[in-house]
Amino acid sequence: MNWKQAIKDYQNYLRIERGLSNNSIYNYTLDIKKLVKWLNENSMEVSPIKITQEALQQFIYTIAKTVNPRSQSRIISGLKGFFNYLVFEEYRKTNPLELIESPKIGRKLPDTLSIEEIDLLIATIDLSKPQGERNRSIVETLYGCGLRVSELINLKISDLFFDEGFIKVTGKGDKQRFVPIGSLTVKYIELYRTEIRIHQQINPLAKDTLYLNRRGNSLTRAMIFHIVKELAEKAGLNKNISPHTFRHSFATHLLENGADLRAIQQMLGHESITTTEIYTHIDKSHLAQIMNNFHPRR
Repeated sequence: MNWKQAIKDYQNYLRIERGLSNNSIYNYTLDIKKLVKWLNENSMEVSPIKITQEALQQFIYTIAKTVNPRSQSRIISGLKGFFNYLVFEEYRKTNPLELIESPKIGRKLPDTLSIEEIDLLIATIDLSKPQGERNRSIVETLYGCGLRVSELINLKISDLFFDEGFIKVTGKGDKQRFVPIGSLTVKYIELYRTEIRIHQQINPLAKDTLYLNRRGNSLTRAMIFHIVKELAEKAGLNKNISPHTFRHSFATHLLENGADLRAIQQMLGHESITTTEIYTHIDKSHLAQIMNNFHPRR
């Protein structure tokens, strides 16, 4: 088995068995291709079945000189997954990365915005321009529903169930969930739909897509990042803000106001509760308040 065939088989496994999206599959296999490139540059003709722990250790030493510990840890994790797949399929007897440890890294807490900062960002939007109503609706939906940027740009009009108070969201691995939507977010989506979107010439392929660019096509991830970055600059917020910041703020504000962690997990579409638990590290004063309110020995 050569590297090209092994990567192709692994991609099919991730798509069919794991149900991952194309974007996730790309990221999973990117690090394997970095390894293959390094092997070629060093004239090391070795197959994925025969590669040794020593060769992989040498590769990791090399990349450690150019990437930070967090990226190094991610690369090691990605390669471990690939070799675990080869062991699972009985191409190999052992995982050559099994005894190689990732560098110790601290857990990075997500950036969040206060309610006042979110209100400031929204107030900064120029509503005199047609895209202003769209951008306000986008920010309100990111924050009001806690969506990932990929979930936002793929949101369909047919996914809106306003009478029932929910929207249907397609998340990672094409897994669908229903997320509650508040009246204010509904209001701004409807304003965009009835005042702006209805007057656009829409590409037939995007007729059911909610958010469109000026040419009537679906928005890209890059465009959403640009909108958010531009708003942050205009508002004078000296924070590293991205579309994901609104998702973090959504979860943090729910937790601060007493929401159940399991409910937040379902709304965010986290497969594991441990992913959601990162938000319990953000506001220590909130945790102290819970202790004082509910513990019998308070």
